[in-house]
Amino acid sequence: MMVNDTLSDLLTRIRNANMSKAEEVSLPSFKLGEKVCEILKEEGFIADFSVKAEEGSFKTLNIKLKYDSKNNRVISGIKRISKPGLRVTVGADKLPRVLNGLGIAIISTSSGIMTDKKARKLNVGGEVLAYVW
Repeated sequence: MMVNDTLSDLLTRIRNANMSKAEEVSLPSFKLGEKVCEILKEEGFIADFSVKAEEGSFKTLNIKLKYDSKNNRVISGIKRISKPGLRVTVGADKLPRVLNGLGIAIISTSSGIMTDKKARKLNVGGEVLAYVW
């Protein structure tokens, strides 16, 4: 299956697996997806992720989803903001706040992929990739 927007595919697979209370989700690996998963793990939205390469095939990104003690979802919502047909960029002074700081915005800056909080600290703007809350 050919996917044009791999980040949207990643976010959709996480959202769908999360809604069905699946333990794990797998998809073809890509560098941006690995960086986004790294941020989600640091912020506590996913339990873990790993990249596996089997002989003669592509790398696979395996994401272990996280639930609380009552089996409630940790990720309430996840939304793609900047899309291939409509890029959304913001300056350092206009960085978005997701649910007044309870969620995160994932930003692609000249200094790399980071959360809105880190971008504010470094005073850099960039492309708003997604919101997670």
